[in-house]
Amino acid sequence: MAITEQHPFIAQELFDALAAGTPIAPLTDSYPDMSIDDAYQISLAFLHIRKAKNGEKVVGKKIGVTSKPVQDMLGVFQPDFGFLTDAMHVTDGKVHVDCHIAPMAEAEIAFKLKTGLKGPGVTGQDVLDATDYVQPCFEIVDSRIKDWKIKIQDTVADNASCGVFVLGEQKADPKSLDMASLEVIVEKNGEEISRGVGSSVQGAPENAVAWLANTLGEYGIPFEAGEIILSGSLVPLNPAVRGDRMTMSIEGFGGCEVEFV
Repeated sequence: MAITEQHPFIAQELFDALAAGTPIAPLTDSYPDMSIDDAYQISLAFLHIRKAKNGEKVVGKKIGVTSKPVQDMLGVFQPDFGFLTDAMHVTDGKVHVDCHIAPMAEAEIAFKLKTGLKGPGVTGQDVLDATDYVQPCFEIVDSRIKDWKIKIQDTVADNASCGVFVLGEQKADPKSLDMASLEVIVEKNGEEISRGVGSSVQGAPENAVAWLANTLGEYGIPFEAGEIILSGSLVPLNPAVRGDRMTMSIEGFGGCEVEFV
Protein backbone atom coordinates (compact mmCIF):
# COMPACT_ATOMS: atom_id res chain seq x y z
CA MET A 1 0.00 0.00 0.00
CA ALA A 2 1.37 3.43 -0.98
CA ILE A 3 2.02 5.75 1.92
CA THR A 4 -0.53 8.25 0.56
CA GLU A 5 -3.19 5.59 1.05
CA GLN A 6 -2.02 5.11 4.63
CA HIS A 7 -2.37 8.77 5.66
CA PRO A 8 -5.83 8.28 7.25
CA PHE A 9 -4.65 5.21 9.21
CA ILE A 10 -1.55 7.02 10.51
CA ALA A 11 -3.70 10.02 11.51
CA GLN A 12 -6.04 7.69 13.41
CA GLU A 13 -3.03 6.13 15.14
CA LEU A 14 -1.95 9.60 16.32
CA PHE A 15 -5.47 10.46 17.46
CA ASP A 16 -5.72 7.21 19.42
CA ALA A 17 -2.38 7.97 21.08
CA LEU A 18 -3.63 11.43 22.02
CA ALA A 19 -6.91 10.08 23.39
CA ALA A 20 -5.32 7.26 25.37
CA GLY A 21 -2.24 9.16 26.51
CA THR A 22 -0.10 6.33 25.20
CA PRO A 23 2.79 7.05 22.82
CA ILE A 24 3.53 5.22 19.61
CA ALA A 25 6.76 4.27 17.85
CA PRO A 26 8.37 6.90 15.62
CA LEU A 27 6.46 7.18 12.37
CA THR A 28 9.73 7.51 10.47
CA ASP A 29 10.70 4.03 11.72
CA SER A 30 7.41 2.51 10.61
CA TYR A 31 7.22 4.54 7.38
CA PRO A 32 10.80 5.38 6.35
CA ASP A 33 9.69 6.82 2.99
CA MET A 34 7.49 9.48 4.63
CA SER A 35 8.17 12.95 3.24
CA ILE A 36 7.41 16.28 4.88
CA ASP A 37 4.51 16.65 2.46
CA ASP A 38 3.20 13.25 3.58
CA ALA A 39 3.59 14.41 7.18
CA TYR A 40 1.61 17.56 6.57
CA GLN A 41 -1.20 15.64 4.86
CA ILE A 42 -1.27 13.31 7.89
CA SER A 43 -1.42 16.37 10.16
CA LEU A 44 -4.44 17.65 8.23
CA ALA A 45 -6.13 14.25 8.56
CA PHE A 46 -5.30 14.21 12.30
CA LEU A 47 -6.88 17.66 12.62
CA HIS A 48 -9.96 16.50 10.71
CA ILE A 49 -10.46 13.64 13.19
CA ARG A 50 -10.13 16.02 16.14
CA LYS A 51 -12.72 18.34 14.61
CA ALA A 52 -15.11 15.52 13.73
CA LYS A 53 -14.87 13.51 16.95
CA ASN A 54 -14.12 16.19 19.54
CA GLY A 55 -15.81 19.19 17.95
CA GLU A 56 -12.57 21.19 18.05
CA LYS A 57 -12.30 24.43 16.09
CA VAL A 58 -9.15 25.94 14.63
CA VAL A 59 -8.17 29.19 16.39
CA GLY A 60 -4.66 29.62 15.02
CA LYS A 61 -1.37 28.11 13.92
CA LYS A 62 2.01 27.45 15.45
CA ILE A 63 5.62 27.22 14.44
CA GLY A 64 8.09 25.22 16.46
CA VAL A 65 11.72 24.13 16.53
CA THR A 66 12.77 27.63 15.48
CA SER A 67 15.65 28.31 17.87
CA LYS A 68 19.05 26.61 18.03
CA PRO A 69 18.66 25.47 21.67
CA VAL A 70 15.44 23.63 20.82
CA GLN A 71 16.85 22.22 17.58
CA ASP A 72 19.92 20.93 19.41
CA MET A 73 17.76 19.45 22.16
CA LEU A 74 15.45 17.55 19.81
CA GLY A 75 17.90 16.84 16.99
CA VAL A 76 15.50 18.46 14.50
CA PHE A 77 17.16 21.23 12.51
CA GLN A 78 14.32 22.95 10.68
CA PRO A 79 11.04 24.44 11.91
CA ASP A 80 7.82 22.48 12.18
CA PHE A 81 4.27 23.77 11.90
CA GLY A 82 0.78 22.88 13.02
CA PHE A 83 -2.66 24.03 14.07
CA LEU A 84 -4.11 25.40 17.30
CA THR A 85 -7.65 24.51 18.35
CA ASP A 86 -9.93 25.92 21.00
CA ALA A 87 -9.45 22.75 23.06
CA MET A 88 -5.72 23.52 23.32
CA HIS A 89 -6.26 26.93 24.94
CA VAL A 90 -5.88 26.66 28.72
CA THR A 91 -7.61 29.75 30.08
CA ASP A 92 -7.01 29.25 33.82
CA GLY A 93 -3.27 28.58 33.66
CA LYS A 94 -3.63 25.04 35.04
CA VAL A 95 -2.30 22.20 32.90
CA HIS A 96 -3.51 18.72 33.84
CA VAL A 97 -0.55 16.40 33.45
CA ASP A 98 -2.78 13.31 33.23
CA CYS A 99 -3.95 14.60 29.86
CA HIS A 100 -0.40 14.54 28.47
CA ILE A 101 2.29 11.99 27.71
CA ALA A 102 5.60 13.82 28.18
CA PRO A 103 4.85 17.55 28.54
CA MET A 104 7.53 20.20 28.20
CA ALA A 105 7.09 23.95 28.55
CA GLU A 106 8.46 26.62 26.26
CA ALA A 107 8.25 30.39 26.53
CA GLU A 108 7.31 32.33 23.44
CA ILE A 109 5.38 35.24 21.99
CA ALA A 110 1.87 34.88 20.57
CA PHE A 111 0.58 37.12 17.77
CA LYS A 112 -3.12 37.98 17.55
CA LEU A 113 -3.99 38.93 13.98
CA LYS A 114 -6.37 41.72 13.01
CA THR A 115 -6.15 40.94 9.29
CA GLY A 116 -5.41 37.79 7.34
CA LEU A 117 -2.17 36.84 5.62
CA LYS A 118 -1.34 34.32 2.93
CA GLY A 119 2.03 33.37 1.53
CA PRO A 120 4.13 33.38 -0.51
CA GLY A 121 5.90 36.70 -0.17
CA VAL A 122 4.90 37.57 3.40
CA THR A 123 7.57 39.59 5.24
CA GLY A 124 8.18 40.31 8.89
CA GLN A 125 6.86 43.83 8.35
CA ASP A 126 3.69 42.39 6.81
CA VAL A 127 3.24 40.35 10.00
CA LEU A 128 3.65 43.43 12.21
CA ASP A 129 1.15 45.35 10.05
CA ALA A 130 -1.38 42.50 10.28
CA THR A 131 -1.03 42.04 14.06
CA ASP A 132 -3.52 43.47 16.52
CA TYR A 133 -1.35 42.70 19.56
CA VAL A 134 1.20 40.27 20.98
CA GLN A 135 1.10 38.39 24.30
CA PRO A 136 3.55 36.40 26.39
CA CYS A 137 2.78 32.72 26.06
CA PHE A 138 3.65 29.31 27.44
CA GLU A 139 3.19 26.50 24.99
CA ILE A 140 3.15 23.04 26.54
CA VAL A 141 4.43 20.74 23.86
CA ASP A 142 3.75 17.02 24.03
CA SER A 143 4.80 14.35 21.58
CA ARG A 144 2.66 11.37 20.72
CA ILE A 145 5.94 9.75 19.62
CA LYS A 146 7.58 7.62 22.32
CA ASP A 147 10.45 9.27 24.21
CA TRP A 148 10.46 12.28 21.85
CA LYS A 149 12.40 10.20 19.30
CA ILE A 150 11.38 12.48 16.47
CA LYS A 151 12.53 13.58 13.06
CA ILE A 152 10.98 16.52 11.25
CA GLN A 153 8.40 14.25 9.57
CA ASP A 154 7.32 12.84 12.95
CA THR A 155 6.66 16.21 14.53
CA VAL A 156 4.93 17.72 11.49
CA ALA A 157 2.59 14.71 11.25
CA ASP A 158 1.96 15.00 15.00
CA ASN A 159 0.68 18.58 14.64
CA ALA A 160 4.08 20.03 15.53
CA SER A 161 4.02 18.18 18.87
CA CYS A 162 1.48 20.67 20.19
CA GLY A 163 -0.19 20.04 23.53
CA VAL A 164 -1.83 23.16 24.95
CA PHE A 165 -1.03 26.84 25.35
CA VAL A 166 -1.49 29.52 28.01
CA LEU A 167 -1.61 33.25 27.21
CA GLY A 168 -0.47 36.02 29.54
CA GLU A 169 -2.84 38.86 30.32
CA GLN A 170 -0.63 41.64 28.94
CA LYS A 171 -1.16 42.78 25.37
CA ALA A 172 1.13 45.07 23.41
CA ASP A 173 1.42 46.57 19.94
CA PRO A 174 4.45 44.80 18.43
CA LYS A 175 5.42 48.01 16.64
CA SER A 176 6.02 49.57 20.06
CA LEU A 177 8.55 46.85 20.93
CA ASP A 178 11.96 45.87 19.61
CA MET A 179 10.87 42.28 19.13
CA ALA A 180 14.34 40.95 18.36
CA SER A 181 15.84 42.28 21.59
CA LEU A 182 13.08 41.21 23.98
CA GLU A 183 14.56 39.04 26.74
CA VAL A 184 12.55 36.35 28.49
CA ILE A 185 13.47 34.91 31.88
CA VAL A 186 11.87 31.59 32.82
CA GLU A 187 11.62 30.38 36.41
CA LYS A 188 10.56 26.96 37.65
CA ASN A 189 9.42 26.60 41.23
CA GLY A 190 11.02 29.95 42.09
CA GLU A 191 14.41 29.32 40.48
CA GLU A 192 15.63 30.67 37.15
CA ILE A 193 16.11 27.91 34.60
CA SER A 194 16.63 29.73 31.30
CA ARG A 195 16.86 33.01 29.43
CA GLY A 196 16.33 33.79 25.78
CA VAL A 197 15.91 36.66 23.34
CA GLY A 198 13.57 37.36 20.45
CA SER A 199 16.40 37.16 17.94
CA SER A 200 16.78 33.45 18.68
CA VAL A 201 13.71 32.65 16.56
CA GLN A 202 14.57 33.33 12.92
CA GLY A 203 16.18 36.67 13.86
CA ALA A 204 12.92 38.03 15.30
CA PRO A 205 9.53 36.53 16.21
CA GLU A 206 7.76 38.30 13.33
CA ASN A 207 10.18 36.65 10.88
CA ALA A 208 9.22 33.23 12.25
CA VAL A 209 5.55 34.05 11.75
CA ALA A 210 6.29 35.20 8.20
CA TRP A 211 8.10 31.90 7.51
CA LEU A 212 5.04 30.03 8.73
CA ALA A 213 2.69 32.11 6.59
CA ASN A 214 4.80 31.40 3.52
CA THR A 215 5.19 27.69 4.30
CA LEU A 216 1.46 27.17 4.84
CA GLY A 217 0.78 29.29 1.77
CA GLU A 218 2.45 26.58 -0.29
CA TYR A 219 -0.41 24.30 0.84
CA GLY A 220 -3.08 26.94 0.19
CA ILE A 221 -3.61 27.54 3.93
CA PRO A 222 -3.97 31.22 4.94
CA PHE A 223 -3.77 32.98 8.27
CA GLU A 224 -7.24 34.26 9.11
CA ALA A 225 -8.11 37.51 10.87
CA GLY A 226 -8.51 36.86 14.59
CA GLU A 227 -6.21 33.86 14.67
CA ILE A 228 -3.49 33.32 17.27
CA ILE A 229 -0.04 32.51 15.89
CA LEU A 230 2.62 31.07 18.17
CA SER A 231 6.06 32.14 17.01
CA GLY A 232 8.34 29.54 18.59
CA SER A 233 10.25 29.07 21.82
CA LEU A 234 12.88 31.58 22.91
CA VAL A 235 14.41 29.08 25.35
CA PRO A 236 15.15 25.35 25.61
CA LEU A 237 12.18 23.13 26.39
CA ASN A 238 11.81 22.15 30.03
CA PRO A 239 9.99 19.00 31.20
CA ALA A 240 7.23 19.42 33.78
CA VAL A 241 5.55 17.18 36.33
CA ARG A 242 2.61 17.59 38.66
CA GLY A 243 3.31 20.29 41.24
CA ASP A 244 5.62 22.36 39.05
CA ARG A 245 4.93 26.06 38.60
CA MET A 246 6.62 28.04 35.84
CA THR A 247 6.68 31.75 35.17
CA MET A 248 8.07 33.75 32.29
CA SER A 249 8.74 37.47 32.35
CA ILE A 250 9.74 39.86 29.58
CA GLU A 251 10.98 43.26 30.74
CA GLY A 252 8.87 46.08 29.37
CA PHE A 253 6.25 43.67 28.08
CA GLY A 254 4.71 41.29 30.63
CA GLY A 255 4.65 37.70 31.76
CA CYS A 256 2.77 34.42 31.95
CA GLU A 257 2.37 31.69 34.53
CA VAL A 258 1.48 28.02 34.31
CA GLU A 259 0.81 25.46 37.02
CA PHE A 260 0.94 21.70 36.47
CA VAL A 261 -1.77 19.86 38.40
